[in-house]
Amino acid sequence: MKAPEHLLALVEEGVIDEVLRPLLSGKEAAVYIVRSGQELCCAKVYKDTQQRSFKHSAEYQEGRHVRNSREARALKKRSKYGREQAQMHWHQAELNALMMLQGESLCVPQALGCFDGVLLMELITDEHGDPAPRLADVTMSQSQARAAFALVIGAVQHMLQHGLVHGDLSEFNVLQGVNGPVIIDFPQVINAAANPHAERILTRDVNNMRRYFSRFAPELRATHYASELWRHYRRGTLSEAVLTGEKPTTTEELDDVLDELQAMLADDSSRPPAPPRRKRASRR
Repeated sequence: MKAPEHLLALVEEGVIDEVLRPLLSGKEAAVYIVRSGQELCCAKVYKDTQQRSFKHSAEYQEGRHVRNSREARALKKRSKYGREQAQMHWHQAELNALMMLQGESLCVPQALGCFDGVLLMELITDEHGDPAPRLADVTMSQSQARAAFALVIGAVQHMLQHGLVHGDLSEFNVLQGVNGPVIIDFPQVINAAANPHAERILTRDVNNMRRYFSRFAPELRATHYASELWRHYRRGTLSEAVLTGEKPTTTEELDDVLDELQAMLADDSSRPPAPPRRKRASRR
């Protein structure tokens, strides 16, 4: 096929040799199957910030690093420079997340690089060598659903160990690859420590996956992995945690309250003492 405008420069520069066909078009990008040398890859072309329909994009960007006050002002005012910077942050967030996670045996595609706003990455395939379908387009047995759900929760746990929350996890952003689920689409990934919405976003991600897999394995509706993940994250015990998905006991909930109180007391003790209040002169 004729190379789309956004991929012409990559063809001319020899980064890719041929654009084969479109794969899918989503709310923030269009994806094409391309050939680079002898390998088939995916080229993800991000949509302009004016065209993107991603809801609540501002909340995902809270806590992200900005280089200087000029950039912060531009992002807030959404000037032309600010929109360009927001677009760059969107691209870079996905590339950084994939680069951080792909060496950890996680179910994410291998990133090959970002060129002129186009992300090149591994093409995930099924057992027949065809592009892997999204979970939204497959059916599975009860046992397959339980196994796949466990793999996805394990991936969420490892991401959180790296301080990352996907932010848009659903059956539309997970592929059913030859070796199991593969999580894709990371531009809205958030920093769990810096973003004040992290716990709520993590809970939504996990509950989306629970809702999907419980179609095939109804017993998964009774699991409570989101609260368990966040509890271990706050305590710094994620790396050794063996998740059960069981509802927190009263003792665990009390421990969470005590942890919060201890954190508040530690925060108060680090503040300088308030200056003494002046005594008002009495009126006679």
